Amino acid sequence: MAKTVKLADIADRLGVSVVTVSKALSGQKGVGEELREKIIALADELGYRLPSAVEKVNLNKGQSIGILIHEKHFSKYNSFYLQMYQMLSVELSAAGYFNLLELVRYDFEKDLILPNLVNEGNVSAVVLLGEFSKEYCTFLRSKLSVPIQYLDFNDNSEEINSIVSDSFYGGYYLTNYLFDKGHTDIAFVGSVLKTSSITDRYLGYLKSMMEHGVPVNDKWVIEDRDEKTGIIFSPEILQLPDELPTAFVCNCDLTAGVLIKKLEKDGYKVPKDFSVVGYDNFIFPGTCDVEITTYEVDMPVMVKKTVEVLNKLMRNEDFSSKTHIITGHLVEKSSVRALR
Repeated sequence: MAKTVKLADIADRLGVSVVTVSKALSGQKGVGEELREKIIALADELGYRLPSAVEKVNLNKGQSIGILIHEKHFSKYNSFYLQMYQMLSVELSAAGYFNLLELVRYDFEKDLILPNLVNEGNVSAVVLLGEFSKEYCTFLRSKLSVPIQYLDFNDNSEEINSIVSDSFYGGYYLTNYLFDKGHTDIAFVGSVLKTSSITDRYLGYLKSMMEHGVPVNDKWVIEDRDEKTGIIFSPEILQLPDELPTAFVCNCDLTAGVLIKKLEKDGYKVPKDFSVVGYDNFIFPGTCDVEITTYEVDMPVMVKKTVEVLNKLMRNEDFSSKTHIITGHLVEKSSVRALR
């Protein structure tokens, strides 16, 4: 009997939702004590028992998660999302899921074409890994009937759960770090508003500049990627102003590596002539010879949180937060020189 009893059976008998039954039996808040006692009593009467960790994994077996990554995230040296995908794939497998990966082409995003893996109805949920355009996200939400989750970006939709790193305070701490090292002429390298994470990191940089009473020089907010494709410039294409600061806050380590290569081509040395900080603590081997001081993204925690939220979405469980911010930490390396 116990093997056949489901949460829905208890919910139907008492005229409440499955979410309410789940909360009552798992000890979560949001259920009155009188109703909780009724639910527990009926569950005992029917012979229902909470599934073990192994049984929860078995519940997921046979369900496939579609993972979508934009092809712009797989440019020559950009393998950050490949590493995150590999971690996510391992975590999903441990939870009992299959996973299917598809790279979304530029024309699919531009022309609002559904990816093949969701168009064929082969998945029970979808994870968008890395930023897509707001138009494409809206299109996907209008077409898909399965749960959708964003990983490492947020398009400000209240409907969608997002797992993001703490870009705002990452940018803030990096800029404060440069001030602590005696720098006041500090540039930001990143195409502001191109992605939500770049915007947040710029706003963190801006907060630090304002708190130190230093106005931002517009010429020192430097574009780092192609406007149409979103691909980060090569050192040959990256444009720097004639008057240079003493330090640069870069929106990611790949951009920091490109900047350092550009400065070296121009005859400078880092950190002797300029100090540079990045974000992610991840860069393709051989991209840059200088070890970059950075703000490390806690990728394992982001991935675990993604699977945790997916489990709740798949079981129609209720939870309060829609945007989950995962903090990281500053990692000191050799790309910054103290001016005092």
